[in-house]
Amino acid sequence: MTDSPALVRPDRRAELAAGLARVRARIADACAAAGRDRAEVTMIAVTKTYPAADVVALASLGVTDVGENRDQEAATKATQVAAAGVSPRWHFIGRLQRNKVKSVIRYADVVQSVDSVRLASALDAAATAGRDHPLDVLVQVSIDADPARGGTVPDSADPDVGLGPVAAAVAAAPGLRLAGLMAVAPLGWEPERAFERLAMVAAAFRADHPEATALSAGMSGDLEAAIDHGATHVRVGSALLGMRPTLR
Repeated sequence: MTDSPALVRPDRRAELAAGLARVRARIADACAAAGRDRAEVTMIAVTKTYPAADVVALASLGVTDVGENRDQEAATKATQVAAAGVSPRWHFIGRLQRNKVKSVIRYADVVQSVDSVRLASALDAAATAGRDHPLDVLVQVSIDADPARGGTVPDSADPDVGLGPVAAAVAAAPGLRLAGLMAVAPLGWEPERAFERLAMVAAAFRADHPEATALSAGMSGDLEAAIDHGATHVRVGSALLGMRPTLR
């Protein structure tokens, strides 16, 4: 990352402002089409591979929530952004290895990718020891019930990766707060089919955990379908930030 977080080029800020305006309009239109209040949907700017300067610029444009999926990049970026005097709400959205939890709990406000009892237990231990308040957690759901790509399996009693056991483990953990569910539309599935299935899973989940109302679903290409089926958070990268070189 060569850009100084405190120095945002005017042309880049203008690019981000234009992308943000387009995404905000899409979200507003999707909410209107679904008969939902725009305030019900939070946009998470997914800034993986983008520099800390972009996070600072987005914050100056009113973006409050930022998502990252690799700890090594996220930890450094969060430190740089904080040094620039900016404090977004950081969401860790990638697959999380248990040996990374002590690092992640230092900067993340939300971990969206908890998909096993073992991971929940490791996060709880780290959060209890390293934080003064519980860490918000979303349980990741595998919409097609294939855990190979990450996610708990709905309607499964598997003691480690079943949705029910994982949700129960998070809910019982003193260092964690069960906030809701997260999912990604499976490859090859139409977004409408995927998010209709997710909405059914979410409805059953909320019957057991009525306070856990967050539903993180939808990205740049399918946020409208996700909002139509109840998403409260959409994770937007390329539609907001454009195409950028991968950071080394």
